[in-house]
Amino acid sequence: MEIPLYQIDAFTRRPLAGNPAAVCPLPRWLDDALLQAIAAENNLSETAFVVPEGDGWRLRWFTPTLEVALCGHATLAAAYALRQRGAEGALRFYTRSGLLTVTADGDRQTMDLPAQPPSQITPPEGLVETLGVAPQAFFQIRETHGARYFMALYPSAADVAALRPDTAAMGALNANIIVTARGPEGGDADFVSRFFAPASGIAEDPVTGSAHCSLAPYWAGVLGQSTLFARQLSRRGGEIWCTVRGDRVLISGHCAPYLEGLVQIPV
Repeated sequence: MEIPLYQIDAFTRRPLAGNPAAVCPLPRWLDDALLQAIAAENNLSETAFVVPEGDGWRLRWFTPTLEVALCGHATLAAAYALRQRGAEGALRFYTRSGLLTVTADGDRQTMDLPAQPPSQITPPEGLVETLGVAPQAFFQIRETHGARYFMALYPSAADVAALRPDTAAMGALNANIIVTARGPEGGDADFVSRFFAPASGIAEDPVTGSAHCSLAPYWAGVLGQSTLFARQLSRRGGEIWCTVRGDRVLISGHCAPYLEGLVQIPV
């Protein structure tokens, strides 16, 4: 059996930057163990599988180790891949996080995702130590697919860029942590972030669309503006545009194609 595979760099205008995602359009669903094995073989932070369903597609996302409930960059990549295959207009994806739509405006696409505002908490024991440098404030976001998600606020973008956390210890505590700060003075970003997800099999995710479901509502409240531009300060880097609309966040970005091929699966 041959399965089409697209590898697409999301949240960037150029290849070899942003966050790479694999996208596999399927005519029907394969066994979950096979989907997970393909994702593990790809060894990217996410592999997206899409199957036609009604007026859209059923969309599922797998890291190398597990299926997740929401992934932004692989949704953006999936929409890009389907447009490369002839899809037009607003694309409708049915997912574990509900209906997600992706529209295109020129070479930039916009996802309509659920907002997930963070709640400030006292850090659980041991988590601050995994970051290496204590944050100004600590927040809980959610628990999903068995992992706990948190957000840590730092004084400056330079502090975020300089962090060298102990991701092994973080993963042992079943935690994934977004770190964030206001954008640097004189820069173009309203805020910056990084995302460490060892509990989901990813030491550091290059650019994380779903993290902005929490980051955008937080910074919209702090800065008093509903439209924001963000940068993720991983080694690859990424650009994200956000608009907060009530309980939804519009997250926009570019995609750059890297490769197209066929997965060979014995059946």
